[in-house]
Amino acid sequence: MPTIAEKRVFTQRDDVVQVLVASSMGVASVSLSGDIVGEFGIEYRCAASDVAARGDALAVATDDDVLVGAFTPTGHGPAVAVSVTDSEVLAVAPDGTVSTLSGEAAVGGNASDDAPTGDAWTTVGTVEEPRRMDGRLIAAADGVYRRTDDGLTYAGLDDVRDVSDRGVPLAVTDEALYTLGNGWMRDLDAPDGESFGCVVADADGDRALAATETTAYERNDATGTDWVDHAEPGLVDAGFAGRHLVAVTESGEARVYADGNWRGRMLGLPDVQAVAVPGE
Repeated sequence: MPTIAEKRVFTQRDDVVQVLVASSMGVASVSLSGDIVGEFGIEYRCAASDVAARGDALAVATDDDVLVGAFTPTGHGPAVAVSVTDSEVLAVAPDGTVSTLSGEAAVGGNASDDAPTGDAWTTVGTVEEPRRMDGRLIAAADGVYRRTDDGLTYAGLDDVRDVSDRGVPLAVTDEALYTLGNGWMRDLDAPDGESFGCVVADADGDRALAATETTAYERNDATGTDWVDHAEPGLVDAGFAGRHLVAVTESGEARVYADGNWRGRMLGLPDVQAVAVPGE
């Protein structure tokens, strides 16, 4: 899978964490130092609808293509969401077609001659009105789907907005937040007049966050399994960077939560859709 540090997408120091933000202007790199949002800048100009990272692997969904590695095109065509597993990149097209890219093709090259083509992608199934992806899970209007060796398998629920495939799987619909146990167990109901829009967890699934229009709900298994609410409006996506929680709003604000406090900074990016934390 692509190694971001080797491809010099950005540099990283011990006291600084870099996150990537997808927006209609492009993919931006944002520096976090402690609980402070620091320097930021566009790494690649495109209309990005999603960005995903796992370990050193990176994938970006754009209006034109799926990019991997150092923003290498793959010939996929338009995508609304992407995810990365230990062995492949997954992407879903606007029509709900889910495809995978694996092996050397998923790594991406620095030269155009090394770029994979559309033939490198393998179609594994379709979903209805795709929303988000994480790992092997896909959130769609017709429920949660899981990437399996046989293709795609329906995994329950309906009208799903987002999923998390780290640790114990999580999912949100407009009305509720669910944890996968003996079936999908309803953990939280959205406040009256609101709906859940995103859910994320850290690499081990020990910490998690879900958000509605006005409220962020955080869970930390190290301190308890209850969801703690924060009056934090407008979050469209989030990720965990070490002990810190970073979130973004559609209007282009990056926020960091650490030690009980939120701090934010406007990035000046329009139509922010997602944030990813390479290395986690």
